[in-house]
Amino acid sequence: MKHSLARMAVILGVAGGWAAAAEPCLSGLPVGQRPGPYSFLVATGPQRGQQTCYICEQHDENKPGIVVFARSLNPTLGKLLNQLDSAAQQQKNSGCKVWMTLLTEKADLNGLAKWAQQQGLKSCPVGAFEDPDGPPSYKLNKEADVTVILFTQQKVVANFAFRAGELDDTAIATVMKSVPRLFDKK
Repeated sequence: MKHSLARMAVILGVAGGWAAAAEPCLSGLPVGQRPGPYSFLVATGPQRGQQTCYICEQHDENKPGIVVFARSLNPTLGKLLNQLDSAAQQQKNSGCKVWMTLLTEKADLNGLAKWAQQQGLKSCPVGAFEDPDGPPSYKLNKEADVTVILFTQQKVVANFAFRAGELDDTAIATVMKSVPRLFDKK
């Protein structure tokens, strides 16, 4: 009897561990909330080297935007940014802007610009926020390696968060399915 209970406890413990690992990562602003302003140091494009608030620019004219917060750089992140930027370019008249903010202790603008060039990013600015926790009002989860926030009319319409290693082709496809919400005429 004791062995059966011990075995059951191990099975439940393992199953419970699987359930906990399968729970999605939550990070950033919930749907319906207004993204607040934050400035970051831009590494690419005409605003290179300047503190910039793209949220402010998008809110000024109620334009849609997609902000990607990342804690690490890799080719899969580059693939996501390219697909998001391509979708925004297809809706050029909307004024949609896509950008990536690397959360880091110290900005390495040259390294970041080189990474962006290697990924083939053309119109998607990348930059750094010099605090690994990110802008405080965004409440970014420390477990989230990538957080993607889509907003329009000054409200979040979709939010995705991925732990290290979770951003893959399936995750990118899931994010991309939500992009049309930015351009719905309601």
